[in-house]
Amino acid sequence: MPGPVREALVDCPDWIDAVVDWDRHYTADEQKMRLAVDLARENVERQAGGPFGAAVFERGGRLVSVGVNSVVRLANSTLHAEMVAFMLAQRRVGSFSLAAPGLPEHEIFTSCEPCAMCLGASLWSGVTRVVFGATGDDVRELGFDEGPVFAESHAYLRERGIRVERGPLREAARAVLVRYRDLEGPVYNR
Repeated sequence: MPGPVREALVDCPDWIDAVVDWDRHYTADEQKMRLAVDLARENVERQAGGPFGAAVFERGGRLVSVGVNSVVRLANSTLHAEMVAFMLAQRRVGSFSLAAPGLPEHEIFTSCEPCAMCLGASLWSGVTRVVFGATGDDVRELGFDEGPVFAESHAYLRERGIRVERGPLREAARAVLVRYRDLEGPVYNR
């Protein structure tokens, strides 16, 4: 067995900058979700990871960070697209909370309804809105286990000021899941 590990790398694949227009202003929910779905699709087509993409925005439409599923690529079960996007957003703003004093409101758009871990991270991340494309039912059809996510989970977040909404482009996001299945991508959380 190798010696002790004292650091862990969290990054996005090299191709991210070819897909993401960092200077674009995203005004509509459909534009924001299109980015999340495009990230998920590229991750699948490039066989860089699972069929999930996410992006954190300031409520005004400025892109703060993106994330793609990196569980297999970086050998870390916590590196879901939302988790990567949260980590990179917090690093970029220099705070453990996207709701720190002086910061604008933030929201995350994700290609698929967040699993239990990512919903929990949403609570602590500081976002005030979570918008998803494909549903938990869509991803469970692939065999992924999303953990204990219930209507009460969403209600809990709403009670704490975080809106959780099914957004646009469900069919486009679902098509990415189907493509992943067709390419026989690994289902790694069973």
